[in-house]
Amino acid sequence: MARILIVEDSPDNMTLFQAVLRLAGHEVTGLTDGATLVETLEASPPNLVLLDIQLPGRDGFALLQEIRRHRDLRHLPVVALTAHAMAGDEDRALEQGFTGYITKPIRVQEFAREVAGFLGPTGTGIA
Repeated sequence: MARILIVEDSPDNMTLFQAVLRLAGHEVTGLTDGATLVETLEASPPNLVLLDIQLPGRDGFALLQEIRRHRDLRHLPVVALTAHAMAGDEDRALEQGFTGYITKPIRVQEFAREVAGFLGPTGTGIA
């Protein structure tokens, strides 16, 4: 299926997200912060990035802007994966350039299906 990169600082969340997506047949890698995100994306671009908003160091919004400034990565689908679920948070994330928005805690039974929705009809992020 797809190659998915998750940027998530909670070890418990990372373990859960990876397990659910691997069971759905995806190849999943993870980073606990954004320190090497762009270098990782340049070395091996995934089909989709799930990016936590609240990270140590630079937050998800700053990291997204860095990705979008990079010519070879600007069209990469990047989904906000966040506990920010107040009114207007999703709109703000989409306005800032995120491809989509998934709230935490995730609904385990629906998570893989939600993620697949951002991968498009081929299931790889490629139309």
